[in-house]
Amino acid sequence: MDFIALIIVIILLIITVSIVAFYIGVYNRFMKLSNAASATLGQIRVALRKRLDLISSLVESVGSYAKFEKETLENITRLRASIGSSSPEEIIKAERETRDILSRLLAVVERYPELKTAEVVKKLMDTSREIEDEIARHRYTYNNIVQEYNTMVDTIPSKFIALIHGFKKLPYLEVGGEEIERRPSLTFYGETSAR
Repeated sequence: MDFIALIIVIILLIITVSIVAFYIGVYNRFMKLSNAASATLGQIRVALRKRLDLISSLVESVGSYAKFEKETLENITRLRASIGSSSPEEIIKAERETRDILSRLLAVVERYPELKTAEVVKKLMDTSREIEDEIARHRYTYNNIVQEYNTMVDTIPSKFIALIHGFKKLPYLEVGGEEIERRPSLTFYGETSAR
């Protein structure tokens, strides 16, 4: 009898240790994904600040050719200040606003042939292409992390651990409709993109 009791105790101990190890593993995976999502959002914030700095530089370069309304410059300053603490939803809004500002600015550049050939503007446009690629890469990475995290929140048995700890689904960074598929056009008429 003692031998059977010992085997039962050992089996129960193995089962308990396995459940605890599984629980810790799933909890740690949630934490790792949550931290990765936060880090990637930080990278997106940095890239958006770079975009706003670039827009400011473009405004300065184009300023002598066209008058930009004071509101545009104030929006750039406001957006730059707010990005540091922005939620994913606020990042989506800032993304749209910066795209709109950049598109308006590019329309001005398009109207002035001498601007299109200016070396400073060309360099800024090249930098802008790099920043747009960077933002797209970070958004893709963030959304992949969120997909894995949200799948764990929705599927059993990790769903139970999510409920115990109050882990909620994370929002995706969706710019919306066709905007997510296209970045602002950074080429001028008559210019062919090297990409």
